[in-house]
Amino acid sequence: MPRGGWEYRRPRGGWGEGKQTWDRFGKRLFLRFAVFMGLVTTGLVALGALLAVLLSSVEVGAAVGAVLLVGLLLVAIGAVVGRSIRRTWLPVRELIRAAGALADGDYSARAAAPSSPAMRPVVHSFNEMATRLEVADSQRRQLLADLGHELRTPLTVVRGEIEAMIDGVHEPDAEHLDLLLGEVVVMERLLEDLRTLSLAEAGALALYPEPTDLGDLAADVADSHRRAAATAGVGIETRLDETLGELDLDPVRIREVVTNLVVNALDAMPDGGTLTLSTERAAAGAVLEVRDTGVGIDPAALPSVFDRFQKGEASAGSGLGLTISRDLVEAHGGTVEMSSEPGVGTTVRVALPGA
Repeated sequence: MPRGGWEYRRPRGGWGEGKQTWDRFGKRLFLRFAVFMGLVTTGLVALGALLAVLLSSVEVGAAVGAVLLVGLLLVAIGAVVGRSIRRTWLPVRELIRAAGALADGDYSARAAAPSSPAMRPVVHSFNEMATRLEVADSQRRQLLADLGHELRTPLTVVRGEIEAMIDGVHEPDAEHLDLLLGEVVVMERLLEDLRTLSLAEAGALALYPEPTDLGDLAADVADSHRRAAATAGVGIETRLDETLGELDLDPVRIREVVTNLVVNALDAMPDGGTLTLSTERAAAGAVLEVRDTGVGIDPAALPSVFDRFQKGEASAGSGLGLTISRDLVEAHGGTVEMSSEPGVGTTVRVALPGA
């Protein structure tokens, strides 16, 4: 046992050998507990016998009464101890059963709610842990499936183009090489988005805050997209609070957030419209809004818009932009909300803390 603490020893045979191993572990635990309680009971019996001997020198009636009293006390203590063992052991056995199923990969395993008040927090914590593991496993499986789907398209294009060049269908000229380069860039962006997402969700994303003018940053992003917006028939308007002042933000990450929101807004207006960027002072810092007059979002789909790989039919992105934007904003201690009405447009509201 290490100094200053206890060493928790796993069941013999390892964690992953199935429920039988966990049952043996539970039986050993119960036997040790029973032996301990047996020793306690034996000590109480010895104490009662000692009291009887001490009282033997007094009147017979008083001695008999004392012995009966001690006997009744021992019976009561035994009943309480037995009930306590039963109320404690049954939830422990149920917990061990659920733990064994969980170790075998059954993430749906849950322990039944115990009647013992002392065990309820333990069982509740175990079930919460099992729920999180089940959700994490489901998200991992979904992420792998979505990632395979997202990478399949550019890889198919790259393979097709290379095979066409090898077969002499067309020459490796600038046009076809540019197409290959574009697909490689798509895959590179997807992998970088996944890296950013994994760092943000693990709480390991490094931020480099510095005094930043949110209005100037939003204006720069708007200016960099005006040409593409004009080509799509979209007008960009800015309504920036010039008295906002500087906030302590990571300008690179917040620029990424604003860019993702602007690109999503442009994708939502394939037939043209108006995109409005605005900033305003708030009690806790500042608020940035990106509003479009696009197709809007179905109310049923609105709760899942920040999930991974969720994107509209007109979107050409990876479906990670909103997820990354939310994580980057939350890493700054802020919040992001979205409201939308089909056929009217969508508004994304980003609240950022002050300096």
